[in-house]
Amino acid sequence: MNHDRVRGRSRLRRLTVALATAACMGASAACGLGTAGGYSPSGRLAGPLAGVPSLEGQTIAVGSKHFTEQLVLGKMLVILLQSDGATVRDYTNIPGSASSRQAQIEGQIDVAWEYTGTAWISYLGQAEAIPNEAQQFAAVRDADAAQNQLVWLKPAPMNNTYAFATRQDTAQRLGVRSLSDLARVPPAQRTFCVDSEFAARNDGFQPMLSTYGLTYGRDVTDANVSLMTEGAIYAAIDSGQCTFGEVFTTDGRIKSLNLAVLEDDKNFFPKYNVSVVVRQQTLEQAPQLRQLLEPVTDALTDDVLIELNARVDVDGEEPVDVAWSWLQEAGFLTAG
Repeated sequence: MNHDRVRGRSRLRRLTVALATAACMGASAACGLGTAGGYSPSGRLAGPLAGVPSLEGQTIAVGSKHFTEQLVLGKMLVILLQSDGATVRDYTNIPGSASSRQAQIEGQIDVAWEYTGTAWISYLGQAEAIPNEAQQFAAVRDADAAQNQLVWLKPAPMNNTYAFATRQDTAQRLGVRSLSDLARVPPAQRTFCVDSEFAARNDGFQPMLSTYGLTYGRDVTDANVSLMTEGAIYAAIDSGQCTFGEVFTTDGRIKSLNLAVLEDDKNFFPKYNVSVVVRQQTLEQAPQLRQLLEPVTDALTDDVLIELNARVDVDGEEPVDVAWSWLQEAGFLTAG
């Protein structure tokens, strides 16, 4: 599937993203804002959530992006809010970060999970990430509140950042353990699978190569880069279609395929701690959202997300079922 000329098309891709975002500003509904559909169950709040005041009478719109982790987390929000009495509009599974973000800014979405690195780099337009997780969160929280009246609740300990992975036997054969080791890989074997969004991001593929001393077009050629959907990359790595592939560090397929993740030894990739982001007006109307959602956020570690993501991507469970069962297993809900 080596048919995309990443370097030659990067400027066009950025223009396409910009135009799509501008179109969404005028009409988010036309940019795919819809529902993941299906039934989401409700239960009885338990454990640290048992005393949360009811949200009865509140109508709250929940959004998420269209990849596994976001769907699982989005369905958690739907289930928790319904269980506390709210009427929920389910807008999970929105295609693309730009559409999801614009929908929340415009007020079509009240509550969604977002990642600190995505907001800082892609939404707030900062050129460089802040390496310290706490400082990165504080900077995003303060900037988004001032510019967009969006409130970031407490961040989770998980960090779903970008990484590159390869097969374990390939890592041993090539002697690679970190991204710095890429420079020692023979050029013909320096092949990559990435998705189109990552290829266009300023915290993405070409800037990563530059940080690690590789020049796109010389050290990594167009012929050695394949663009494909995020979900197809893991199988492409496992099959040897590409030597290295873009992955997310909390993706369950890393564990199930026993992939070797290369260390980001120069700390290029931003921190991507997830947090519930609420429109300021919504939080003012329903301040108990903080009390309802932050204990759940505290429980979301890397290991938890790897397990939940694997239950969808490897075991074939539905995101809503995974969300529902975990909320009970973790002691936040009881059925009935």
